[in-house]
Amino acid sequence: MSVSPLILAVLVVGSVCTAPRTLAARELAGEDAAADAVMAARHEKWMAQHGRTYKDEAEKARRLEIFRANAKLIDSFNAAGENGHRLATNRFADLTDEEFRAARTGYRRPLPAAGSGRFRYENLSLADAPQSMDWRRMGAVTGVKDQGSCGCCWAFSAVAAVEGLNKIRTGRLVSLSEQELVDCDVYGDDQGCDGGLMDNAFSFIAARGGLASESAYPYREEDGSCRSSAAAVRAASIRGHEDVPANNEAALAAAVAHQPVSVAINGADYVFRFYDGGVLGGTGCDTELNHAITAVGYGTASDGTMYWVMKNSWGTSWGEGGYVRIRRGVRGKGVCGLAKLPSYPV
Repeated sequence: MSVSPLILAVLVVGSVCTAPRTLAARELAGEDAAADAVMAARHEKWMAQHGRTYKDEAEKARRLEIFRANAKLIDSFNAAGENGHRLATNRFADLTDEEFRAARTGYRRPLPAAGSGRFRYENLSLADAPQSMDWRRMGAVTGVKDQGSCGCCWAFSAVAAVEGLNKIRTGRLVSLSEQELVDCDVYGDDQGCDGGLMDNAFSFIAARGGLASESAYPYREEDGSCRSSAAAVRAASIRGHEDVPANNEAALAAAVAHQPVSVAINGADYVFRFYDGGVLGGTGCDTELNHAITAVGYGTASDGTMYWVMKNSWGTSWGEGGYVRIRRGVRGKGVCGLAKLPSYPV
């Protein structure tokens, strides 16, 4: 049976119009499959690097999807090239925001316990202060610690500040016990791995007559019963604490010029969570307070950017060997809210 010229023309035109669409769909599917394979291989490499294993294939598939979303966010941030710091798919890259907040932050936001009302550095002229300060070089900072999966950043921040003051006063750098705070300072807002406040920790240490050493009362990454015998020997003591005037980076600089200072910050935002190096400028980081770190210095980068040096408690694989540099001299609440509620032991 012969085909009419009209029908033949329709068939030819239809095949010409349909073929490119089919080809494009196949190419797109191929690109997606290739991208999926690349991401899966990247996840496998990341798992090997961080020693991560999962209970079954279903859990692995779920974690891969979380990893994929975080990796795309990180890659997009770095590709923009508009920021003073870079991000990395660090060991937190397969955690959801909720999981990360629960395990790695722990600053509670109610009104902190009142300090003495005094700010002893209020009359300090910044012109007379050092242009840069690094308490690490002064031997007043212990090695970077890791809070693990316990939300007690508040204890690590407070302890780092007390360790620094103790070194300045006595000439001895002693690693002090975060676990004593986790186990024993469990009244009011301080609830061990469920969060707490540095000001309350300072008040607890002062009332108790001091804090035990890390070696006498080692960290266990979990809540426990207060061990009075382990805490009996005080390795360092303080009289109390004072608060830095809120939203005043000049006042914060005056305090840090004299001693390490506890700082509350937004540590759950992805620009902080995945920080890898450089000066964190605050793009995408709001001022919600949920994490605690310790200001141990300040300086100026080669391009003139002023920064704070902050000690974190997420181990040495995070950031710059466990530290973060954050832009200094920002008006108001500061980058990620760092100027809102600083305090220090006395």
